[in-house]
Amino acid sequence: MVGAVVGRSHRSSAAKERIREVLRLTRKLLGVPEDYHIAITPASDTGAFEMALWSMLGSRGVDVLVWDSFGAGWATDVVKELSLENVNVIKAGYGDIVNFRKVRFDNDVVFTWNGTTSGVCVPDGEWIPDDRSGLTFCDATSAVFAMPLPWLSLDIVTYSWQKVLGGEAQHGIIILSPRAYSRLETWKPRWPMPKILRMAKDGVPIKGFFDSGTINTPSMLCIEDVLDSLRWAESIGGTEELIRRTQSNFSVIEGWVEVTPWIDFLASLSTTRSPTSVCLKIVDPWFLSLTSSSKQNVVDKFCDLLQEERAAFDINGYRDAPPGIRIWAGSTVEKSNIVDLLPWLDWAFAEVKTSCEQRT
Repeated sequence: MVGAVVGRSHRSSAAKERIREVLRLTRKLLGVPEDYHIAITPASDTGAFEMALWSMLGSRGVDVLVWDSFGAGWATDVVKELSLENVNVIKAGYGDIVNFRKVRFDNDVVFTWNGTTSGVCVPDGEWIPDDRSGLTFCDATSAVFAMPLPWLSLDIVTYSWQKVLGGEAQHGIIILSPRAYSRLETWKPRWPMPKILRMAKDGVPIKGFFDSGTINTPSMLCIEDVLDSLRWAESIGGTEELIRRTQSNFSVIEGWVEVTPWIDFLASLSTTRSPTSVCLKIVDPWFLSLTSSSKQNVVDKFCDLLQEERAAFDINGYRDAPPGIRIWAGSTVEKSNIVDLLPWLDWAFAEVKTSCEQRT
């Protein structure tokens, strides 16, 4: 990277300008309103969302919406770690989404926009009222830059660079609406606050955090990497083009599923199917007749075979999800690669099925 600032302190003027450029391009490409605040956090999206939960919850009741493993993790934080009162956990099984009519918007509302482990995403923001009194906490990693987000309906948004942008991991982004920033100024949590999660001190947001000052030392190599990703996104047409590329990739998988009898989407509704983290279940009658452990063994063999052939890597479903596969279809994947992958999936399933049936 020509001119990369990788040998300087993150407090140097040159490094600060790089950090400001990340924030500027982020706002521009995502269309984040000018009065929203953007900052870089440690520890990827998890760190950013933990920072939001620990710093800003507790002033009112909380509704936590759960339809994947990460949503369940946020529910654990709220119920067991923060031990908040007046908590309403609304759950849906893998492949389904919660009933939004049950959500109480006089409470704060915590949810994932896109369930990476279930392949279920929020269809839109129409269910979030403009006159809500609580704040909406949205874990939007793997959705930001891939799906349109209704910024005026979202008070806290977090994500990480390694998902849709394809950048290096380690850092996260947190975006606060004016209402959320006001909470930061007026609310002091009753629990001890680790420094790495602290956005304010004595009711005053930490100086420079929403500019070029980070909570801990950032990797300037990661800063250069995400700048490269953001500039690439800008050069090809911005977020609109990233969304178009994602949808184009997903449409290839969608067409294949329609004509392939052994596979189906884990998400039960077409309107809630994630176009980035595409989760699929095996519906072949032979496979469905197996025990749960045998199903997972089949999926493991299926994935191992694809990896041996160097046709696909890391497509095994999430450990807490039903046995199945996940295909990443975000904009950094070329459509031609998705097209080339699908025949390999058919081949691998036929190979594993035949092998298993011959043994029995």
